[in-house]
Amino acid sequence: MEQAFTCPIPKSAQAQMKYLVRQLKTTKAAAQALGISQRTVERYVAGKLKRPRKDLAGRIEREVRKRWQPQIRAKAKKKAASTDGIVVSTRARFGFTAAPGTTDDARVRHITQALSPSWAERLFEARDRGATEQALLEIAAQGLGEMYFRDNGRRAHDLLVEFTDVETIEVDL
Repeated sequence: MEQAFTCPIPKSAQAQMKYLVRQLKTTKAAAQALGISQRTVERYVAGKLKRPRKDLAGRIEREVRKRWQPQIRAKAKKKAASTDGIVVSTRARFGFTAAPGTTDDARVRHITQALSPSWAERLFEARDRGATEQALLEIAAQGLGEMYFRDNGRRAHDLLVEFTDVETIEVDL
């Protein structure tokens, strides 16, 4: 899921410094966050300094990433939970419990399925509340059961999906 949240940070030291100054509101605040002088920040913003030494380049990138990712993450989550939904791709053992005589033995399947925004919202809310991995897998199983096996309520109404032995699972926005 991380690759969906990631939008490349600015590449040049000047662009990174401008971004930090914009986020922190002043060159003084950016200088304090980086442990350098305000004048040095101003030189990077103006383009007079272009290549920071290695330790400073690392600090600049770390401070930019700290502020950059939450914004991108929030936008992606909001869009997935409101309009786009998510895509779950998994290889796991699926078994079914339904009306007597209709059970199916569990078997490993590879499934890639789009889940509606409501399922995305449930997963994000549970993760933000600190849900365990098992709880998140249960929500994913419910979503896959509804969208893939029950075709969004159009068939197999009483089918309960068991989702075990997860080999891989990827969630994309």
